[in-house]
Amino acid sequence: MKIENIELRHTKMELVSPFETSLGVELYEEHIMVRIDSEGLSGWGEVVVEPSPSYSSETLTTAWHVLSDFIIPSLLGKNFPGLQSALNQFAWIRGHRMARAGVEAALADAFAKSKGIPLSQFLGGTRKRVPVGVSVGLQASPEKLVDVIGAYLDDGYKRIKIKIAPGRDITLVQAVRKAYPHIILQVDANSAFTLEDAPMLKELDNYNLQLIEQPLGYDDIFEHSILQKQLKTAICLDESIRNLSDTKVALALGSCKNINIKPGRTGGYTEAIKIHDYCASMGIPVWHGGMDESGIARGGNVALASLPNFSLHGDISASKRYYKKDIVIPEFSINKEDSTMSVPDKPGIGVDIDFKELEKVTVKKASFSP
Repeated sequence: MKIENIELRHTKMELVSPFETSLGVELYEEHIMVRIDSEGLSGWGEVVVEPSPSYSSETLTTAWHVLSDFIIPSLLGKNFPGLQSALNQFAWIRGHRMARAGVEAALADAFAKSKGIPLSQFLGGTRKRVPVGVSVGLQASPEKLVDVIGAYLDDGYKRIKIKIAPGRDITLVQAVRKAYPHIILQVDANSAFTLEDAPMLKELDNYNLQLIEQPLGYDDIFEHSILQKQLKTAICLDESIRNLSDTKVALALGSCKNINIKPGRTGGYTEAIKIHDYCASMGIPVWHGGMDESGIARGGNVALASLPNFSLHGDISASKRYYKKDIVIPEFSINKEDSTMSVPDKPGIGVDIDFKELEKVTVKKASFSP
């Protein structure tokens, strides 16, 4: 497959409602869309960076720089027999995992299309439907949180994840459990607590939670191992699992009982699949996280989550949960009867790009040719 042209687009999409976590409040989602043209077809990927280095050290500015000055020049005009041969061209780059992941996604989409197969099949997926859930941001009051959750349950979501933060923790869980005693419930701290908060976190054992996601430092593995020994509830690691090596350390130390996999955080599908496979070999379930992606990345997320060890409900919600209008056709929706999302069966990511809508949300773009 010869790489003939690569296009970058900085997009800014307004969220349906503000999304608040311990890291701050988001009103818009700004990402970079990657289009790779080759021999009459286009592969699409999404770089799930943010304007600020809050979740990750990467930003829109750093990703645009690394993409345009290093990754893209390494690919243009070259002919690649397979995905790995293309990835080898920029394997020397340290870090910048989100930038690399967006390009890998576009390459994988293009290779899958060139073979006429769905991306799920290209990645080794086996399922036609994947279990999904919804992530609920911090709300103005416990009562408002309960109301918001009720609406999502009516939409068909059977697993609910709520954000917590210092001073907005136990009371929120109590309110939700009182209203909905039997739902699958997770909490996500986004690294907001320390080991000094262990007594409060131990109280969460009383509320039948499926897991507590990343309660301690964003780059910590060791202190999570100390905390997990004090809890009955499973800890799930997110931010601190960047690659297979981190995964092996976390499981060896007993730092968690399951792992959230995000291809943007791990540097792409290839590393994500390595983590998936290792966890499967160790009997550790994984689930697919979310970064408020557009339908471009969501197509890739669903394809990846079709691998067999993604056994817990992921954060792969319907398009309408995030945006009034997505940039793909058809938009993604959930199967209300079983809280799943169907895996597209068309070649590549399985959806078409709504170019009219894409133009509306494009802040800037650049095209690169040999």
